[in-house]
Amino acid sequence: MALFLTASILMASILSSRSFHQLRIPALTSARGNSRPVTEKSFEKEYPLCHRSTSPRWSLGMATWSNGQAIQEYKDFLATGKSELDKEDDGPSAIVHSSDPSHVIPLTDAINALGNGDDVMLTPNETLPRSLGGRTSYPIYITLPPYELKEFIANLSDEWKARAEDFVFFSGTKVCGVVEPLLREFGMCRDSMTQVVVGFTLPPPGSGLGGVTRKPEDMACNIGADAQGEEKWAGESQACGKWNGAVASRLDSNGIRCKTVFYREWRRAMWERALYDAVWNVVGSVREDETDHADVAMFFDMEASDMMWELANGLRGGLAVTLIYGFEDRLFSIAEMRGKDEPCELLDEMFDYLQNVFPGKCLMLYEYCNYAKDKRGLLKEVKVPPVPTQLSELPSLVKTGNLRADGVI
Repeated sequence: MALFLTASILMASILSSRSFHQLRIPALTSARGNSRPVTEKSFEKEYPLCHRSTSPRWSLGMATWSNGQAIQEYKDFLATGKSELDKEDDGPSAIVHSSDPSHVIPLTDAINALGNGDDVMLTPNETLPRSLGGRTSYPIYITLPPYELKEFIANLSDEWKARAEDFVFFSGTKVCGVVEPLLREFGMCRDSMTQVVVGFTLPPPGSGLGGVTRKPEDMACNIGADAQGEEKWAGESQACGKWNGAVASRLDSNGIRCKTVFYREWRRAMWERALYDAVWNVVGSVREDETDHADVAMFFDMEASDMMWELANGLRGGLAVTLIYGFEDRLFSIAEMRGKDEPCELLDEMFDYLQNVFPGKCLMLYEYCNYAKDKRGLLKEVKVPPVPTQLSELPSLVKTGNLRADGVI
């Protein structure tokens, strides 16, 4: 088993370290109507601001930087002896929201709206019900904003600590962000802990007719079939841990797809979503004109792709997370199919949970963040990590002949 595991990880490392731009560069050359061979030097000349992420030397160097975390996590998984997920039923649950009314996020209303009207709403300083629906163990949905989570966990009373196995945490979207580093600090990143990647809308209060908040809608995208004829999906909700079945049941009953998985698979899906939330909002926010996620996919795909691959390489080396094959197609599909009218935003209070969460130097990401701060007046209250060079201007839209990518002559 040890020999098989080592060989499998070595093969995955070899496959994942293959330079993406060996495939991408010829396509870009064709799109520009230029059939001459593309070298690293000529590519950097045409796209000077992207040279770090498209350099074969950089990609290879990052691909060989790794650690033994993936091996240990796989050993821990094998030690459980489980090949199938345990699933608990949905029912009356507790929904924990901020005690500050101005910090109650749309996630709170969304989870409540997806229930059957028998959930209990409470704040962290209240007492948990002894039982709900005849059950002494029930899901406790933690819908606090990420910037309140650390204080919440650090100050849990003994009563709440005893119920920690019932907590349900959320990641994904501009509302929830990435909370893994924080949960790991308190030992809450494990197979039994319930975590959810949000793949549904989070309507703001009063967004429906008559001032009523609309119910969440599914954001999963059907992107065709694979080689075996199975449907492929992008952006679907995913749940792991003790209450994965309860979460999936609650979402499924409202027409929202939810995949139930083990923690190791969930973690890759979470970081894939993190790439989307970080990259699309950064690349779009630095523009002079208002830009939505669909615009980024259509007009600024080169920049988004380069930044994604820089961060993906860092994940593989820094956190032993290798994203599932085809992640770029899935993320572009989300933007193209669901990104219209979804504004690109950089939020000061969410910077440490959306952008400043990736391992490694993240040169391109922080170049753009510094540009947003210095040239666009964004992230005013944020200390953006410095980078060796600063962007003086952004890449212009790629031109094909005399026709720009946005159709303007």
